[in-house]
Amino acid sequence: MGGRAAGKAVFVLALGVVCALVLTALLAPWIAPYEPQSRGPLLLAEPGVSHLLGTDQQGRDILTLLLFGSRVALFVGFGATLLSMALGIPLGLLSGYKGGAVDALVMGVSEVVFSFPGILLAILLVFITQQPSVLNVVVALSATGWAGWARLVRGQVLQERNRDYVLMARTAGAGTTRILVHHILPNLASVLLVQFSFAVGAALLAESSLSFLGLGPQELPSWGSLLSEGAALFVCSPWMATFSGLAIFVSVLSFNVIGDRLRDRFAQPELVSTTDGGRG
Repeated sequence: MGGRAAGKAVFVLALGVVCALVLTALLAPWIAPYEPQSRGPLLLAEPGVSHLLGTDQQGRDILTLLLFGSRVALFVGFGATLLSMALGIPLGLLSGYKGGAVDALVMGVSEVVFSFPGILLAILLVFITQQPSVLNVVVALSATGWAGWARLVRGQVLQERNRDYVLMARTAGAGTTRILVHHILPNLASVLLVQFSFAVGAALLAESSLSFLGLGPQELPSWGSLLSEGAALFVCSPWMATFSGLAIFVSVLSFNVIGDRLRDRFAQPELVSTTDGGRG
């Protein structure tokens, strides 16, 4: 009983962090104490009254940079995940339901994608464009992220396509599109919701990694670039690296905690077959 209460408390805390993060991103222009490009006379200042988290080597307020950096983190996290879903879910539905040549083609391409580390492919795509913008980062992460969604959905459809409700719909004359969209897809909602939470955290971490390497958005402050700049100055001024690293860690951890809790919540007898398929 105590463990269940503690798990619920952790879930509520993680959910609160994510909600606060979303509000921070939306309200950053109004709640930030300074403009993101505003430079003051205090360089590498320690946290104080005028600069709550200190300043960087250019005199910019670190709190302001972190607040605006949350916009990049969430835009890439949600944007890359939603675009990956838009690409991968339809392909997974068709692959699992149709089988044959369609299945072989989709799974063959996804195997090629899976044969390389996703972050390396994203680095290659961003490097090729020579324009590391927010949109290019979203596209690069989606170009590798769709394969995981396609494989997950395909596994679920293989289990669902011969169930009674699908056979009845087919007997009633329902077409492929109607069966997939109106019958099978709603039954995958719990699995997709769990995966969505994990995927947003993974995309956020990937964007931070790209920015750390100098391949992230250049026109806006991002947590990864702040961490990279702060790491070079850690000995004389650890504040920027510490606070940006904490922002990345807490955000990714919160999305993962939500995903874990949702997975446990949906792992009930009537949903075991659905969740097991995603793990296989």
